Amino acid sequence: MKFFRRKEPQSKCLVIGLGNHGARYKNNRHNIGFMIVDQLAMSWGLSIAKKQSRAKVVTHKVFDSQVILAKPQTFMNESGRAVQALLSYYKITPVQMIVLFDDLDLPLGTIRMRPFGGTGGHRGMRSIQTAIQSQDYPRMRVGIGRPPGRMDPAAYVLQDFSHNERDLVETTIDRAVDCLQRYLEHGIEDAMNMCNTSVEIP
Repeated sequence: MKFFRRKEPQSKCLVIGLGNHGARYKNNRHNIGFMIVDQLAMSWGLSIAKKQSRAKVVTHKVFDSQVILAKPQTFMNESGRAVQALLSYYKITPVQMIVLFDDLDLPLGTIRMRPFGGTGGHRGMRSIQTAIQSQDYPRMRVGIGRPPGRMDPAAYVLQDFSHNERDLVETTIDRAVDCLQRYLEHGIEDAMNMCNTSVEIP
């Protein structure tokens, strides 16, 4: 499988954070993708508010590229509908997007970037892969940890982060934003070298 590397800035890049829309889901573990794109937008002095192609979006010029930040307004398991519509509207190919999503199999505080890959059982990623018929696009997996005891994972991801987790969540979001900045400026390989290292978890 081809390993994608961007040597020069892309003319366009679509950054998609996955989550569920609506106030009741805002601080859920499942919504960390939304949290990261919101933080990236805020770092640029922007908010993601415009409605386009079943998503909320904002565009910004970064490193000679048009960067589109997007939060699908379908529910998580139908994310592919929004992603397909966004790719079509902005005339972007899958390799020009990066998808950010939560991962139960990674400890909280861990970030992993890849240029392509499978769904890992994530319903949002499964929906995207089915809709666009490709897994050849960059992605950022953000660890949220496993549920305690015998808790149903579906219930766990729809819980808010606990009070004790908040500092680590904020630190992780800041690191993810730094990783995305590196990706936008230098490409996936440099971003992976920066972000796929182990971090000391308190």
